[in-house]
Amino acid sequence: MQPNDLIAPGDVWLVGAGPGDPDLLTRKAEKLIGAADIVFYDALVGPGVLDLIPAGVERVSVGKRSGRHSKQQDSINDLLLAAARAGKRVVRLKGGDPSIFGRSAEEMAHLGEGGVRVRICPGITTASAAAASGHASLTLRGKARGLTLVTAHLKADEPLKLDWAALAQPGGTIGIYMGRAAAGEIARNLIAAGRDPETPVMVAVNVSLPNERLIRGKLSALAFLVATISDEDPTLLLIGEAVAGTGLLAEIAASVALPA
Repeated sequence: MQPNDLIAPGDVWLVGAGPGDPDLLTRKAEKLIGAADIVFYDALVGPGVLDLIPAGVERVSVGKRSGRHSKQQDSINDLLLAAARAGKRVVRLKGGDPSIFGRSAEEMAHLGEGGVRVRICPGITTASAAAASGHASLTLRGKARGLTLVTAHLKADEPLKLDWAALAQPGGTIGIYMGRAAAGEIARNLIAAGRDPETPVMVAVNVSLPNERLIRGKLSALAFLVATISDEDPTLLLIGEAVAGTGLLAEIAASVALPA
């Protein structure tokens, strides 16, 4: 199969660009990038991934960052539809996985209504990459039987509406995307709903990139842990016993190990 056979003219692929490191792209994602006539990319797509776009391929930034939307979603939808109707092979690059807080459903619905065939190439989501970088786990037998992913991204002046009682239940890991600005509120609400203030947390900044930072602490100190992080730095919060770190993780794992 030749590269361009992956995308027919007029087709759109929503492609997961992963957390930023181009080595974490799937092989299919790299092939699709190489086959595109035009690439629409988010602000969170790593520079190394953008370097894989061949010379001569049209690039369109449609990045959205908190408080600084360069394009509204309706405009992005229309741009994708127009490019497909012009007969171009369209790749829509999204940081992480397109179906995890990537608004892929809205783009698929708009393109489908316009008669355009659209498909998804999944990517590694930031929570998985952060856990790998931190030698941590997102689940842990006997301690973290579930994983809940939520977003703390809000429109201006909107309150943070999450099911705090459900999130505060022990026995699970919480991954909070775009949570830096709301870190203090998140900690207060979780503790008020019953989550142990000593619960381990890991703040992951610029995950998988050369300037990656992993900051560990406890839930009660979450606001302090994020205090030095810039607004420009993508930040993920991981909360739960499973992200405690290598030493404590081994201790917990040993405590729940089955007898020989």
